[in-house]
Amino acid sequence: MHSDKDTQFFSPVAGWQHRYRPSACLRVSGEDALSFLQGQFTQELRPASAPTVAYGLWLNQKGKVLADSFVLREEADLLWVISFSSSAAVIRERLESYIIADDVVIEDATAAWQGLALGGEGAEAWLGEAAGAVPAAGEFTRAGGGWVFRGRRDGGTTFEWLRPAGDQAPALGALADIGPGELERLRITAGIPRVPCDIGPGELPNEGGLDAVAVSYTKGCYLGQEVMARLKAMGTVRRRLVRVRAGGRFVQVVPTALLQGEKRVGELRSAVADGAGGFIGLALVNKLGLDPTLPLAPEPGGDGFIELIDLP
Repeated sequence: MHSDKDTQFFSPVAGWQHRYRPSACLRVSGEDALSFLQGQFTQELRPASAPTVAYGLWLNQKGKVLADSFVLREEADLLWVISFSSSAAVIRERLESYIIADDVVIEDATAAWQGLALGGEGAEAWLGEAAGAVPAAGEFTRAGGGWVFRGRRDGGTTFEWLRPAGDQAPALGALADIGPGELERLRITAGIPRVPCDIGPGELPNEGGLDAVAVSYTKGCYLGQEVMARLKAMGTVRRRLVRVRAGGRFVQVVPTALLQGEKRVGELRSAVADGAGGFIGLALVNKLGLDPTLPLAPEPGGDGFIELIDLP
């Protein structure tokens, strides 16, 4: 989700790295592990018709988004569910509530792993030298006792290197070490929703554009599929996640209601300082009743100052 306006409020660094701890890293094993996850996840996981790593969603029966994750398939009876923003407890509870007679064991191994996110100019070359290989889209390589696969951190090609906690990654050379705020600016600039803060249990995947990258419409049955099929046939939703910006008055607390006059037209879900005295963010807005030519205000009676970057 890029436009010429992007450079007006954020100039990304060339090559960057960010160290983090994953929000979820679940080990799913057992004879029925693959078939069980296939019936729960929004993306195709089966051999011969699926990549080794897939990004998708965990929905409820109404098609609302409970969590997102990558699913990494090591073997038919061993898969990993990895998320960088959704809770391990939420994903595990969602999965275990649907285990009936399946031979499936779900273990929370989140504390045993650490991550290194990489992106920008020079990241791929550094990774090829440090890890020994650069994975193609939908694939992973084993390195450093863990895995490397492509992530979703900004609008370009980024990588995730998961390693055992306590292991020291190789020296990063020319890659800049960025903090959470700068990583958040990369994400918001690219219009990538964070689950569940931007799109969560009250929202449908289509409201955040996640249907285009996280949902298969050909894989067969999974929880929430009927709702997704109806949405595809309808072709539209009433709300949409869009990028916004303001020249000042940083909003410290999200979510925050957004108004035009006295009418509530949406909600600011994410916000981060832009480094120039203002902020950029992601807002879920109602397409009906919103005037895209008018600014928005964050509270009743406030002066309108938040500008839409994207049309809903």
